[in-house]
Amino acid sequence: MTSSVPSEFQGKHITVAGLGVSGVPAAKVLHARGAIVTVVNDGDDARAREQAAELEALGITVRLGDGSTLPEGTELIVTAPGWQPDKPLFRAAEQAGVPVWGDVELAWRLRGPDAAPWLAVTGTNGKTTTVQMLASILKAAGLRTAAVGNIGVSLLDAVLGEEQYDVLAVELSSYQLHWAPSLRAHSAAVLNLAPDHLDWHGSMEAYARDKGRIYEGNKVACVYNAADKATEDLVREADVEEGCRAVGFTLGTPGPSELGVVEGILVDRAFVADRQKNAQELAEVSDVNPPAPHNIANALAAAALARAFGVPARAVRDGLRAFRPDAHRIAHVADIDGVAYVDDSKATNTHAAEASLAAYEPIVWIAGGLAKGATFDELVAKSAKRLRGAVLIGADRALIREALARHAPEVPVVDLDRTDTGAMLQAVTEAKRLAQPGDTVLLAPACASMDMFTNYNQRGDAFAAAVRELDA
Repeated sequence: MTSSVPSEFQGKHITVAGLGVSGVPAAKVLHARGAIVTVVNDGDDARAREQAAELEALGITVRLGDGSTLPEGTELIVTAPGWQPDKPLFRAAEQAGVPVWGDVELAWRLRGPDAAPWLAVTGTNGKTTTVQMLASILKAAGLRTAAVGNIGVSLLDAVLGEEQYDVLAVELSSYQLHWAPSLRAHSAAVLNLAPDHLDWHGSMEAYARDKGRIYEGNKVACVYNAADKATEDLVREADVEEGCRAVGFTLGTPGPSELGVVEGILVDRAFVADRQKNAQELAEVSDVNPPAPHNIANALAAAALARAFGVPARAVRDGLRAFRPDAHRIAHVADIDGVAYVDDSKATNTHAAEASLAAYEPIVWIAGGLAKGATFDELVAKSAKRLRGAVLIGADRALIREALARHAPEVPVVDLDRTDTGAMLQAVTEAKRLAQPGDTVLLAPACASMDMFTNYNQRGDAFAAAVRELDA
């Protein structure tokens, strides 16, 4: 959808903070709409110089190695979502009365008058899977849609591209929501809240507040997790349109205005006539791939947003059946000698690891990496009874080892003090030694990967390769 040129940008001095996947398209879009654009970027590496040259060829000014100074005459800043709010650039903007938008805010404001509504999803864990499930359900209903946002598909591309959409399934991070003051979704969901990115937000309260922005101005439904009171509290605090409803999802039997599970069936008691007495069957638990508890919760949240948009029950079932999760999300790699090997490298924090550990029993747990300030006592205490053994890797493995000593002293622990390319093979070999037939060897690190790997994908690939080598 090509937007008409908004007069608000013509001749306006706009600073774009950061290059990368959001900064470069934002700079191009604003320049094409007549803005006088200056891009500032902290880094000055080869990739940054390549992107700078591309923009400078269009007549856009780029300042590398200086992301702290507010360019003279700036009337608006459009920032990459990862830039922290306490940066000197933003303090200077606040003192000068200069507004700051993120790329999501820019996309929202550039939508045309007939733009597709947004069904938005955030939460500490499960966002990408839920948005992909939602898009699959919407497609099964015959709607033109795409999974966009923090999932890796630019919202600017979706809003300004040629393709026409009926509705967009939008993943939003807390960073993106922080910089999106005017966003107003059709319906939105907060899947869960657990401590994460606190170094960026400054406190759990600030993190939750930014997540809660997704509910502001919702038109039809604010979807929350009935097992996570903090998400319901965010709904209560939101300023929504008249008639917008709170809709919960639960792994138990749903009450009125909830979706839940009854005897292996996903059930809707929110978007039915006389929800006090009636319920609508949507799908079977076996239609969810994989049917782990936290993934069933993701499916219920996706179903709630789809139903809020008027999607029929059959499309929920068909969409869930058609959905295939991305790699490294509780992915079954192989069975060797009666032991299942499961890759959940995407479990990069304690909340995600807890959900993964809750899906199996007994478990030989491969964990560790960069803790990012996390503590592990609660995770280990909740999961101790499920553990056959643990193999620890990575820079902050001692934090997990100490939590295991406190809360699961009977669980055998292998502590691997190596970070070379053979470390994962040794970890899997040690896990095999600890495991018994019927067990699951589970890579759910509860930590980031960058101490040993480029990203969680590379970590998961290393695990799968080690399992295959073991099997061979």
